[in-house]
Amino acid sequence: MHHRTDDGRAFRTLNILDEHSRECLAIRVKRKLNSTEVIDALTDLFILRGVPAYIRSDNGPEFIAEAVRDWIKAVGAKTAYIEPGSPWENGYCESFNGRMRDELLNGEIFYSLREAQIIIESWRKHYNTKRPHSALGYRPPAPEAIIPMDQRPIMH
Repeated sequence: MHHRTDDGRAFRTLNILDEHSRECLAIRVKRKLNSTEVIDALTDLFILRGVPAYIRSDNGPEFIAEAVRDWIKAVGAKTAYIEPGSPWENGYCESFNGRMRDELLNGEIFYSLREAQIIIESWRKHYNTKRPHSALGYRPPAPEAIIPMDQRPIMH
């Protein structure tokens, strides 16, 4: 997705969703997104969550780049690109993007890229743990993703 900071400078978000649970696994906020950013974001997720069987994406240049395709193959996953001009093939992503735009981006003025990163990450956590989703029986995708303070292990 594209948006701008208050000074008119563009930034993009790389939104990574779990197709089954609808959990937003990560949102990367950068001035520019390229194949290296995609690989870095997916590497972080694969370390934490394991390698999925498929990676579904649109046909943006950062996703169809040879480096990304080769890397996905090397880690043992497969690509599942949607047909060009067929956004309904990843409707859950389009729905997420619309919610993010309506609930967050259209109502915020970001004075810096860092501020955008912090506010967007806070919204992502709310989206995953508090916001009800009709496709999930009006439950949030990952209510257990954030452990309440009183239930966290104590570090000595």
